[in-house]
Amino acid sequence: MAPGRLLAVSDLHIAYEENRAVLRSLRPTSPDDWLIVAGDVAEKVEDVVSALALLADRFATVVWAPGNHELWTHPQDPCTLRGVARYEELVARCRELGVVTPEDPYPLWHGPEESVAVAPLFALYDYSFRAPGATTAEESLRIAHEAGIVCSDEYFLHPDPHPSRQAWCRERVAYTERRLAEVDPALRTVLVNHWPLVRQPTDVLHYPEFAQWCGTELTADWHVRFRAAAVVYGHLHIPRVTYYDGVRFEEVSVGYPREWKPRPPREPLREVRFSATAVEAR
Repeated sequence: MAPGRLLAVSDLHIAYEENRAVLRSLRPTSPDDWLIVAGDVAEKVEDVVSALALLADRFATVVWAPGNHELWTHPQDPCTLRGVARYEELVARCRELGVVTPEDPYPLWHGPEESVAVAPLFALYDYSFRAPGATTAEESLRIAHEAGIVCSDEYFLHPDPHPSRQAWCRERVAYTERRLAEVDPALRTVLVNHWPLVRQPTDVLHYPEFAQWCGTELTADWHVRFRAAAVVYGHLHIPRVTYYDGVRFEEVSVGYPREWKPRPPREPLREVRFSATAVEAR
């Protein structure tokens, strides 16, 4: 029997029939395989839950971090919860399935060479990845609107009861830093966030104005401070591996059919591989 693997995927976007077929194809190669789902499963709560239920039936453990699409209050979704209440509903439904969320204890993955704490995160974004030439978040948003590059979050992702997405981001960052600081310092971590923890992956975006919806500068040193063996993220729909400070970052998105269909076929599940050694905190 094959040993268990730590696998990852994101941006399944199962509103598309082609992507629902991808979802149905996801299967473990061992009963001990774990699956990380790094956000953007779907927009409707019941679609998110049904997809995670299918995966939880197949994989030994499923670890989920929310993306922006799960947090949308979409006009076609019977669930009209907004902001924190919507996130809490998703967490509650995940717990019914046994799916690990950012509000749960970080589980230990026992790999062949070391054990790591798998930490699903929800840190959001705060417009600090500003558009070229912008010195403030307000100016960055203005530049994006003038260029016609505006994320749908501006219309569907509500921060209630926080006054802004920036405020919600700050609250999430502070909460998550406290959680990560409690991890046994003898352990390395696998950090899982829908948005990249550092800005550099957004440098290849065709529309640089979109970067402001892709993360926060507040997480830029987390991969070093919290001893990351690997960082898993999605959102950009640019699956690739890069290294920052010697830490392996892997973008694991499927993306929209118009994006992945022209590519050579690839296995949608990516095995999470670790950096060779821990990086010393700066």
